[in-house]
Amino acid sequence: MTKKIAIGGQLGKVEIEKVITEIAGGQLEFVVKSDLDAAMALKNGEVDYYVGACETGSGGALAMAIALVGASHCVTIASPSSVMTSDEILEQVKNGKTAFGFTKNSIDQVLPVLIKALI
Repeated sequence: MTKKIAIGGQLGKVEIEKVITEIAGGQLEFVVKSDLDAAMALKNGEVDYYVGACETGSGGALAMAIALVGASHCVTIASPSSVMTSDEILEQVKNGKTAFGFTKNSIDQVLPVLIKALI
């Protein structure tokens, strides 16, 4: 069964969509939604994962996901002052996190690692 990702957050949706398309090559489905609609899709089981970007990696990227699915399911993988390593990102996926936030300027650094881990 193909896993599905909702792209939410406030920034970089076009760039995120492009990276997912390039990396996943059809192995993942995705939908682009507002942050609220994307978080609701995750909460309702319509998608398996949520990804979003903003300036901080947590505010506009994850606020709705935290509110709707709970902080225990969410993680900021890149903020202005800290970017998780590949191993740390893989560990978050293994630990069952389903909503991932990051800064817009870290998309090319963290998203390929995350997408490969989700596949």
